[in-house]
Amino acid sequence: MVNGILGKKLGMTQIFDESGQLVPVTVVEAGPCVVTQIKTEKTDGYEAVQLAFGEVKEKRINKPLKGHFAKASAPSKRHLQEVEADDLSDVALGMEIKADIFNAGDLVKVTGTSKGKGFAGAVKRYHFHGGDQTHGSMIHRKPQSGGATDAARTFKGVRRPGHMGSETVTQRGLTVYRVDAFRNLLLIEGSVPGANGGLVLIRRQMVGG
Repeated sequence: MVNGILGKKLGMTQIFDESGQLVPVTVVEAGPCVVTQIKTEKTDGYEAVQLAFGEVKEKRINKPLKGHFAKASAPSKRHLQEVEADDLSDVALGMEIKADIFNAGDLVKVTGTSKGKGFAGAVKRYHFHGGDQTHGSMIHRKPQSGGATDAARTFKGVRRPGHMGSETVTQRGLTVYRVDAFRNLLLIEGSVPGANGGLVLIRRQMVGG
């Protein structure tokens, strides 16, 4: 059994449950993905499958990748990603993995690239308190002291202004609220990292994982 799938974040919406409560959900186009490689304990030391997702023009694929897809009897795709698997007995090259591998109520973790915010100050980037908002103060949003001065540089790990966002983020503890197998859509309760249209990896989360 494959424990994950690649998808595209479509956006957020809200739906009403049976009791009339409003539930915020993220809509993800999950698959269909194609199995392009199978990793086994014997040959690779672990069990996983490589999934391909996303339409792409044939001319944008180089020759090594074309050969890789041809070996799996799979069409050319834009994205490749390995996903762990528990049982490979029912997995074959070229088979499709769709949204129906999940059920409503499944606990999942979603990995995506967070929105890029560009260059940001310390108040926005790290939620610093800032200086006094009083008359005459000129350090409302400045990061204050930079630490040691004899080194003539800023040490790594110091919380200073810099590039914010555009990082790989994994949101854990999300729940699959509804599965639309016909349209390959997953409605996931809560928010998912990244901008609309971004690539996300949805994996089944074990208790404590």
